[in-house]
Amino acid sequence: MARKFKSMDGNNAAAHVSYAFSEVAAIYPITPSSPMADLVDQWSANGLKNIFGTQVKVVEMESEAGAAGAVHGSLGVGALTTTYTASQGLLLMIPNMYKIAAEQLPTVFHVSARTVSTHALNIFGDHSDVMACRQTGFAMLCEGNVQEVMDLSPVAHLAALEGKVPFINFFDGFRTSHEIQKVAVWDYEDLKDMCDMEAVEAFRKHALNPEHPNTRGSHENGDIFFQHREACNKFYDELPAVVEKYMGKINEKLGTDYKLFNYYGAPDADRVIIAMGSICDVTEEVIDYLNAHGEKVGLVKVRLYRPFAADRLLEAIPATAKKIAVLDRTKEPGAQGEPLYLDVVTALANAGRSDVTVIGGRYGLGSKDTPPASVFAVYTELNAERPRRQFTIGIVDDVTNLSLPEVPAPNTAAEGTIECKFWGLGGDGTVGANKNSIKIIGDHTDKYVQAYFQYDSKKTGGVTISHLRFGDKPIKSPYYINKADFVACHNPSYVTKGFKMVNDVKPGGVFMINCQWDFEELNHHLNAEAKRYIARNDIQLYTINAIDLAAKIGMGKRTNTILQSAFFTLAKVMPQAEAIQYMKDAATKSYSKKGMDVVEMNHKAIDAGATAFVKIDVPADWADAVDAPVEHALEGKSELVKMVKDILLPVGKMDGDSLPVSTFMPHVDGQFEQGASAYEKRGVAVAVPTWDPSKCIQCNTCAYVCPHATIRAYALTEEEVKNAPEGLKTAPIKAGKGKGVYTYAIGVSPLDCMGCGVCVEACLAKDKAIKMVPQESEAQQAQVWDYLVKTAPKADMQDNTVKGSQFKQPYLQFSGSCAGCAETSYARLVTQLFGDHMYISNATGCSSIWGGPAATSPYCTNAEGKGPAWCNSLFEDNAEHGLGMYVGQKKIREDLKAKTEALIAVEWAQPALKEAAQKWLDTYNDGDANQAAAKAYVAALEEGICTVEELIACGDPKFQAHGEALKAAGKAYCDCDACRLCEAILAQKEYLNKKSVWIFGGDGWAYDIGYGGLDHVLASGEDVNVFVFDTEVYSNTGGQASKASNIGQVAQFAAAGKEMKKKSLAEIAMQYGYVYVAQVAMGANTAQTIKAIAEAEAYHGPSLIIGYAPCEMHSIKGGMMNCQKEMKRAVDCGYWNMFRYNPAAAAEGKNPFTLDSKAPAGGYQEFLMNEARYSRLTREFPERANELFARNEESAKARYEHLLKLKDLYEA
Repeated sequence: MARKFKSMDGNNAAAHVSYAFSEVAAIYPITPSSPMADLVDQWSANGLKNIFGTQVKVVEMESEAGAAGAVHGSLGVGALTTTYTASQGLLLMIPNMYKIAAEQLPTVFHVSARTVSTHALNIFGDHSDVMACRQTGFAMLCEGNVQEVMDLSPVAHLAALEGKVPFINFFDGFRTSHEIQKVAVWDYEDLKDMCDMEAVEAFRKHALNPEHPNTRGSHENGDIFFQHREACNKFYDELPAVVEKYMGKINEKLGTDYKLFNYYGAPDADRVIIAMGSICDVTEEVIDYLNAHGEKVGLVKVRLYRPFAADRLLEAIPATAKKIAVLDRTKEPGAQGEPLYLDVVTALANAGRSDVTVIGGRYGLGSKDTPPASVFAVYTELNAERPRRQFTIGIVDDVTNLSLPEVPAPNTAAEGTIECKFWGLGGDGTVGANKNSIKIIGDHTDKYVQAYFQYDSKKTGGVTISHLRFGDKPIKSPYYINKADFVACHNPSYVTKGFKMVNDVKPGGVFMINCQWDFEELNHHLNAEAKRYIARNDIQLYTINAIDLAAKIGMGKRTNTILQSAFFTLAKVMPQAEAIQYMKDAATKSYSKKGMDVVEMNHKAIDAGATAFVKIDVPADWADAVDAPVEHALEGKSELVKMVKDILLPVGKMDGDSLPVSTFMPHVDGQFEQGASAYEKRGVAVAVPTWDPSKCIQCNTCAYVCPHATIRAYALTEEEVKNAPEGLKTAPIKAGKGKGVYTYAIGVSPLDCMGCGVCVEACLAKDKAIKMVPQESEAQQAQVWDYLVKTAPKADMQDNTVKGSQFKQPYLQFSGSCAGCAETSYARLVTQLFGDHMYISNATGCSSIWGGPAATSPYCTNAEGKGPAWCNSLFEDNAEHGLGMYVGQKKIREDLKAKTEALIAVEWAQPALKEAAQKWLDTYNDGDANQAAAKAYVAALEEGICTVEELIACGDPKFQAHGEALKAAGKAYCDCDACRLCEAILAQKEYLNKKSVWIFGGDGWAYDIGYGGLDHVLASGEDVNVFVFDTEVYSNTGGQASKASNIGQVAQFAAAGKEMKKKSLAEIAMQYGYVYVAQVAMGANTAQTIKAIAEAEAYHGPSLIIGYAPCEMHSIKGGMMNCQKEMKRAVDCGYWNMFRYNPAAAAEGKNPFTLDSKAPAGGYQEFLMNEARYSRLTREFPERANELFARNEESAKARYEHLLKLKDLYEA
């Protein structure tokens, strides 16, 4: 049957096939492969039938381990079941994978192979996850591109059924999973035709069933286990033939030539690469080039990796091949080589092929790009008389010197391929627009297409680069574009920061800049290098002011649709009228769930963008533009400044690929200096706040809510005001502390601000003391900011009120979180209260991504070098990790306590020392008082310990003689009991002051995957604090439903609205009776939030604070500038309740439960309709929406009544 062509990515292709062969999909919603599961869920909801004539049942579990257990159970009772996973998620499934394989259950795990977290989390692609599964008994089938995923995924399902061996069907994460290609799609009738229905029936008959009961999963002793384990051997011996059989069936239908190992290249090649995955397509391009130029090289593509059919590998290698390079996309420290290399070496050795030289190399870890230059380097190395046995490609290893030298490579892409590159800002819609663009081209022209999207690790404020290719010949170029026909810069800050974008344009190509500049301003902002390149390479330069145009249309900061329209006009891919209509159709499909008003705005943007660009006449003198001197006069701790220069600055300009291994030797264990984000100065905000002192009521609310700590309050002395740079705005402090002593100032950092506007919306002044203005108009304030942050803190202005807290230094600043983020506002506030003595254990998720970017930490230190010590372990174990941090430092501190008590007991210890020691003991558990006591104790210890020189000079002959003896022995201090104890305590003085231990994470961690650990930690009774940023959805991975999601909420895996109500995590924790619990909403009650945080820390036991955190995923009307207002709306209508449960109050005879929310004031349905996560349901399932929303409101009313009863209950 002829197949239809469709543009899709690798995840879509795998989902299409897996749906056909599956009856159940048990998934965890935020695995890196969740797009596959989400597609399956959507298709099922829309009634798509699999080859058995039924719809797939998708069941969402609490973790990947849970999903694997559900797969195991579902298979066991006879339902064909699959799952989708990668990286850490796949590793959590391993225990069940052993069971599934041993029980011969025919499942397929579809895996977009991705990096396993080591010295750092990396969300991108390599084979480290699948290589950890080699021992499980799963067969392993690999594909190298999107078409292969479509073609070969059926083999895994079909062979698993007949061969009785489960499969990992894997392909490269991101490079294949997220790359869009135009591919030929399977018709389900063809797939059904190949399926052995007798094997399906045999599977069902062998399943567990009370109608014919059996026992499975017994336990065995040492007398029989070994023999029983060996009984499975023949199934693995026979499986390669089964796979070949189904590859043959595929070949018959498609006219392809898929084999277990496919050879590509010269039949008489002397040099051969063996590899699997997307690198094979790169290698084929290089082979075509080299063989066309007289060389003889080839490639063996590994498809069936487990079981490893050595005989078929040997058949695929040309007899003429004398040198082989095996490429592995993983690292196994300490091994003789990586897994595929060792397999190849073993196969050749067992066959007696000692005449072949085999070398092994690593490539592509963490999605390191592998362009043709890297493959050319491998073939060059194979040409050497004695090629190195181990090597790396794509990097510069100047430490162990394993990297192969690489030189610029010729263009190996298919002739006539058009290449385009778009530099966007995360969250600005550039990626989404380009996905639409490539699908329009692919689905409405005869051209082949490819799209790949490159990200940095930040949230919506990060750099995105879209790589688009299209042409008349098949495209197999799985690597970044470095010479493009069209390059667009969608954010003007990339120009001002000197990103080398225009250098990627081919001579005669087009460069388009989105900016508000006229020619004079453009001439000012473009650096000399860019000007020279434009002028000397005949670059066609265009500007477009999509910024103002978007605002005029009503789209706010969303410029993507305007810029997409301009691209189609300038690129001339298809007739303009057709392109405009296709774009409008795509916009209708994409945005109808947000309302027709949004659709209409996008249609207007498309019409406007088609002609909004301006051609710039390039001045002739640009060809000789002279470089201006560039200085990086950075101040700060030397280690920090070095790290910033060596890592942050090049990474910030997307030039991290050029950094050699030696750069990271000071950070080999993954540990970086704090405070680096202050050096970024990204300048990505188009508009920033400006402060009007005459209108300000000095409430400090603007600083209190600022997600990025880019607006702050200061109390300045007369001298500080006098020495301030021009542009400082001040006002007399109006009342209370500081009046007549200090001058009040608000500082704004225009280059760090994300432009969210939350401060404007939160301003309590009647006439608004803050407004948003173009960033460039506030350029002078950058110098003012740099001055203000160095002024001395005013302790007498600081307290734990809303206003007083904002005179304290924030220890979280300029993070990579989304503009308007609520999470960072909470976290920043916690650091202002406890940051100088604070540990943070952070669950993987949004808060770890914005909180822990490599060499760019937003957590910072004070003038004394103190600040939060931050660590991310994993997603699932964050609570336990945080408890471990607490217990570890607690043990050391308890030992110091014992030594202090022993010191006090020493008769001759100095009275002043004993007094300081006792004061420290008296305040041991008081987080505030102990800070000063510990500092005084350290001073007393340093004063009280007697040095050898002091002994010698004391005048007492006995002590003098002892001092001389100690000096001769090389000792520095007296060795009496008191001095030895002083020395021992001082050796660990950094543990003396009471630390504040906080465990941060989102609702996906706390409510779902990490709940078991969280419950255990809270039950431990230990003095740890947990803060849950409750966005009611898995925000970090695209918006999947969690147990925090509420009734009727639309999310991934709740496409028709969530059925079940939100889990009451707070009430569960309250049941212990000894856990401090609070629910807060900063924008609803600023004072209640800070009170709860302070109470939690003061309570000597476990605490849990759950903060309501509106998110980009909610699609709030008016955008995230209304984040804090949305919290107030949620509380006012009764959607979110604020309360505190403090066990310490009960001990004092008071009611431990305080209900801080007032009775709901109405407007509940209006609140739901203000967010697209709810309102979209009314457009897609209107009747269901009415029912679920009514249930949601009734549930909220019942919850409030329940809280009132709790208040009465605890009162009694």
